[in-house]
Amino acid sequence: MGGPLKDQALASRAELSAFLAGVEKRAFKHAAYALRNDDAALDAVQDAMLKLSASYGERPAGEFPMLFQRILQNVIYDAMRRRKVRNAWVTLLSAFSPDDDGEDDPLDTLLADSDATRADTPHGRYEQARTLAAIEREIARLPHRQREAFLMRYWEEMDIAETAAAMGCSEGSVKTHCSRAAQTLAAALKAKGIVL
Repeated sequence: MGGPLKDQALASRAELSAFLAGVEKRAFKHAAYALRNDDAALDAVQDAMLKLSASYGERPAGEFPMLFQRILQNVIYDAMRRRKVRNAWVTLLSAFSPDDDGEDDPLDTLLADSDATRADTPHGRYEQARTLAAIEREIARLPHRQREAFLMRYWEEMDIAETAAAMGCSEGSVKTHCSRAAQTLAAALKAKGIVL
């Protein structure tokens, strides 16, 4: 059976742990953008980490980024499908409920991490945090596939082929999604007076 796997060293537990620790924060933001709920995002990331560890933990460490992104996207899609079905039932059943309190899930505002604010003055730190928050809000507004491609390419630093494999689409589609995302973000930020 041999082949490429036989030539690559299988990952150790320490390599798997290091990979998961390194990807956790970015994966959480990625899931939070898609699911718009911190609890659901945390559940999705934990589920993806468990699935990677259980099913692929002994694969070569170089395969972890693509495998993890593919697993995370599948978990996010499953959560979105479940939410859509649940919302359909809630909408249907709420028509029979006379005292509906109208409670909706609020759109979570993602704040910039304090680590990211490195300006020297309080005003500079405020402006940088404000800019990062605006960028994150605009990323959250991107269509799902554009946001997915953009985050994998520019946050996860995956190449086009890895991104295409993780997303289950062609490399041309990845390029198109990234290009449209970048144009949309640039226009939205420019309209707010933010030029990067």
